[in-house]
Amino acid sequence: MKIHEYQARELCRGAGLPVPSGRVIQSIEEAAGAYKEAAAGQGSPLVVIKAQVHAGGRGKAGFVKLVKSPAEAEAAARFMFTNRMVSNQTPPEGLEVKKLLVAAGVEIEKEFYLAITTDRGTRRNVLIASREGGVEIETVAHERPEAILKEPLHPLLGLQPFQARRVAFGLGLVGKQVNQAVAIMTRLAELFVAKDCTLAEINPLVLTPKSTDHPDGQLLAIDAKFSFDENALFRHKDVAALFDASEENPAEARARTFGLTYIALDGSIGCLVNGAGLAMATMDIVKLEGERFAKGGKGIEPANFLDVGGGATEEAVTEAFQIILSDPQVKGVLVNIFGGIMRCDVIAQGIVNAARKHRNPDGSTGFKVPLVVRLEGTNVEAGRKLLEAAKSEIPTMQAATDLTDAARKVCAAVA
Repeated sequence: MKIHEYQARELCRGAGLPVPSGRVIQSIEEAAGAYKEAAAGQGSPLVVIKAQVHAGGRGKAGFVKLVKSPAEAEAAARFMFTNRMVSNQTPPEGLEVKKLLVAAGVEIEKEFYLAITTDRGTRRNVLIASREGGVEIETVAHERPEAILKEPLHPLLGLQPFQARRVAFGLGLVGKQVNQAVAIMTRLAELFVAKDCTLAEINPLVLTPKSTDHPDGQLLAIDAKFSFDENALFRHKDVAALFDASEENPAEARARTFGLTYIALDGSIGCLVNGAGLAMATMDIVKLEGERFAKGGKGIEPANFLDVGGGATEEAVTEAFQIILSDPQVKGVLVNIFGGIMRCDVIAQGIVNAARKHRNPDGSTGFKVPLVVRLEGTNVEAGRKLLEAAKSEIPTMQAATDLTDAARKVCAAVA
């Protein structure tokens, strides 16, 4: 589960991390007042306005702006509230902006990247840091891996002070800056574990210029991003309350209510599979077979990842079809089921139910798109009989002998 930047900043502040003051607004009319409040709090006219959406690339898209007057703040708010944000991390149509963070601006001497996440290679949580903050860390890691510092967290003891000091020195910090950095790193590590995070990121962590109040400069977390393990939300009611349903893909949210795992993609083959591994393999082979029909350099690709799991009911399978077919990009559907815990006859009945309930734009029922079904495993014969008996209701349906055959048939049907 993701949360907004303003929520992440509050979590950081609650954990004792230094975060500049800020306020969230939801209308253009609030912008001027919020600007005056932020500017007065720091005695400087510099204020930053940031769109609050679950996507990166805001700065490049023009949805992070520095302003120096109430009029500029209002103009920035008007732009962000009346335009959809489009970046390399949003859908092509962009995202609607419903909230803005108006925060005190900060003079910056240096920028750093700091995060804690899970290293799947070592199966341990790890602190990641870099001198190159404020940019896409994936690019830095790819082009200059030597610029990335890493320290694994002990499973029981967490991040140790000596590790944090080593990272601070590696970032080029000196004097009292080191102690500030150690405090920030250790508190972030404690917060990561306490809230069952999958990512706790500060980008950038900034060092301000030296001043009378801060002779060595001050380290501040001016942007934060957090993601949480949804399986642990039952013990974090405060975190679960931060969920913003309006930022979720409606189909993905709808699938979650039925215990389905659904992720929308931009292809044309809808996939209904049981098991995450099999779903990934199905997507791969659809893409592979789809290359045979490439046009303009792009082949046929999967339109979604959908795992019905092992305990799905007929109702959930029926709903899965409704979700898949609600995507106007879907030109064909591939059902690939290997029955273990999941029974093939349950899937088959769900397919039949979905065909009877699905309404097309012209008001007719049934599937208009090609449907290819591959069933193997528990109760497979019963499942095949159900589908055979329903052929007149689902004339677009084909049976497949194996996964390669299924992918080949569905790609050929939509080519």
